[in-house]
Amino acid sequence: MHTDVCPLYQDDLKDLAMSERRYSLERFLEKTRDKDLNQGLFELESDRMLDINLNGEVWTKMGSMVAYTGNVKFEREGILSQGLGNLLKKAVSGEGTALTKVSGKGSVFCADAGKKITILELQNEAICVNGNDLLAFEMSLNYNIKMMKKMTAMLAGGLFNIRLEGTGMVAITSHYDPITLPVTPHQPVVTDPNATVLWSGQLEPQLKTDVQFKTMLGRGSGESLQFLFQGHGFVVVQPYEEVVFQNQG
Repeated sequence: MHTDVCPLYQDDLKDLAMSERRYSLERFLEKTRDKDLNQGLFELESDRMLDINLNGEVWTKMGSMVAYTGNVKFEREGILSQGLGNLLKKAVSGEGTALTKVSGKGSVFCADAGKKITILELQNEAICVNGNDLLAFEMSLNYNIKMMKKMTAMLAGGLFNIRLEGTGMVAITSHYDPITLPVTPHQPVVTDPNATVLWSGQLEPQLKTDVQFKTMLGRGSGESLQFLFQGHGFVVVQPYEEVVFQNQG
């Protein structure tokens, strides 16, 4: 005697089977495997993991590699590769902007303390990136370590930044989602140095001391030291004060 199974009961069985497999090792491996999207040199495995499809050379932030496959070589930036001026800046900054040259052919996975990663493609453009927030960039981009004119900027953790110029890909990091603020002659922008991620290459921030903040909140307040951006351009900030001295990088 043949008895048909109720369709609703069949659906319940399917849901039960799916629930039992939801946490299986097989499903975990499928969900987290390398996607290999073939989207170019830089691609995002996730919001917080950069996959570099290496076939040549790139610069990465020292210590950012978490895994790699293939024939890959890592070489810390040469002590004189950027000239004596940058060597002096590095000595003062405690190597906070140290880079690693990655060469060969393979896949290199990079991350930085779980920060969110954004990929930018510069087209004969220039940006300045906080040294803590630069993850990787192409060799086709010229770079130069920039130093704030006022040494007191060191107290704000923002003494050094890196200027990138030319055409090529760059990966930056931020805590959570950044926002971009336009800068015009009629509307300057003031930021917390510890929350400042990058700005357009034609801008040069000035260090601004807010006496009222210093008086009200005490000498240790980061908000008593601010970046003032004037002119034409933009500045990108994150919703987080990254109080990390660069000599710990």
